[in-house]
Amino acid sequence: MAELLKIGYGKEAVSVYRTDGVRTLFAAEVGMTARGEAFLPSYTEGDNTVVVATDSMKNFIHMTALEYEAASLEGFLELLARRFMDTYPQAARIELTAREVLFARRSEQSFQSVGGDYGVAELALDRDGTLEHRSGREGLRLMKLTGSSFEGFVRDEYTTLPESRDRPLFVHLDFHWRNTDFRSRADGDAIRDSLTATFAAFDSASIQELVHEMGVKVLDAFPEVAEISFDGQNRLWDTAQVSEADERVRVYTDPRPPYGHIELTLKR
Repeated sequence: MAELLKIGYGKEAVSVYRTDGVRTLFAAEVGMTARGEAFLPSYTEGDNTVVVATDSMKNFIHMTALEYEAASLEGFLELLARRFMDTYPQAARIELTAREVLFARRSEQSFQSVGGDYGVAELALDRDGTLEHRSGREGLRLMKLTGSSFEGFVRDEYTTLPESRDRPLFVHLDFHWRNTDFRSRADGDAIRDSLTATFAAFDSASIQELVHEMGVKVLDAFPEVAEISFDGQNRLWDTAQVSEADERVRVYTDPRPPYGHIELTLKR
């Protein structure tokens, strides 16, 4: 006999571009998952009586966005969650994700689509009112020419990596944080600025030490943050050419996989 452990369904990659037609643009990609035992007959019996079609979810997101006049991902997700739970009592829990779609303002009424790191948010609301949330920024790319070393690690028959002192460093970094109070959220751009400043200034003996210092500095500077986590990759370039006149002068090329992977979570 099969034992059912978890069910859920929803809509992913819902694009939202909300504008007042004058100067504002709110752009995001949203995902929605509904959970609850009421949806079980759809799985076991093909009974869709209480199922909200995922196309309806997409329309629900768009109609809610039409009335959303603020700019934060978290605020939009909370509005979506509460409205969905009020509208569909068969849902026991709604889970939402959002990713910022980046546009740079070029004039009062024009924008340019750009790349770079972007804000993300996650929010879940239960029928009893319990709200879970996490904020973050993903796709951060940080590079510095000096101030990074890696020495003193285990050397045995498997080791081919040379020790390195004061090397260039290039990392891909995603980071997420949880606020102590959803109503008093830390500013994501300010957290990113703190991290980039620490990255530039701290002379580290390893990437592990570097991300630890970055996290400690955030917790010290932002009392709103209860927890911060990092997920990074070492993407230091491969050396292609070295100057014979000065070995510091080099040409690098993009590295081949696999990549070094670093994780860290700190809580207050």
